[in-house]
Amino acid sequence: MKILAWNVNGLRSIHGKGFLPWLLGEKPDVLCLQEIKARPDQLDPALLEVKGYEAVFNPAQRPGYSGTAIYTRTRPDEVWTGIGAPKFDVEGRVLGVRFGTLNVVSAYFPNSQEAGARLDYKVEFCRTITRHLKSRVGKGQDFVLTGDYNIAHEEIDLARPDDNHESPGFFPEEREAMTRFLAAGFHDVFRELHPGKTGAYTWWSYRTDARARNVGWRIDYTNVNARLRDRVKRAWILPEVRGSDHCPVGLELE
Repeated sequence: MKILAWNVNGLRSIHGKGFLPWLLGEKPDVLCLQEIKARPDQLDPALLEVKGYEAVFNPAQRPGYSGTAIYTRTRPDEVWTGIGAPKFDVEGRVLGVRFGTLNVVSAYFPNSQEAGARLDYKVEFCRTITRHLKSRVGKGQDFVLTGDYNIAHEEIDLARPDDNHESPGFFPEEREAMTRFLAAGFHDVFRELHPGKTGAYTWWSYRTDARARNVGWRIDYTNVNARLRDRVKRAWILPEVRGSDHCPVGLELE
């Protein structure tokens, strides 16, 4: 199973930048999108009826904000939304599809914002999704959690760590939340497979031509629970794919 995830920074915007030809060329079994910024009734029909795929959406209640989507080649046994907490679920941040006991999840973690204006909300979201997934793993379900976590976990995960210890996405509290998530039985498979790889980023600021200089952050992830770890064949980043300030990330399960 080939799984891709991408924060598209607006599905309507990316549609005009070659999104569908890219999707049909990559042919993932499951594609998880974040920050779609639209309801299905606002989308071009071509985005709703993609040959060979079933599309499901979890938009935010607030117009033009947040939201997740999944394109899947196999009809899932179940589509589910949210983590049981209305304060997060109204923002359309979590969408899952289940195939038997395997769940593939598209997640868009909150941004902690300048000066940590939303840091408490972010840390609580991390705590809540960790608890939610761990509970379901304990009941025999398995998870591939993909998406934009808005966290660079370690110093290797951003180009300029010394300049960013008080920046959103690198606050100690959210990095610790990521550590707790991994300690709860989940694996950052890209980093485990590429432990010393530097310059591997998934987001670049639009300012100062950061992408051309690869002054970026790795804030988009593919994580699995422990039972799935041995099934991971490879994990990768696609920095050459343009159209958003993020690039896609991928995972393959055998």
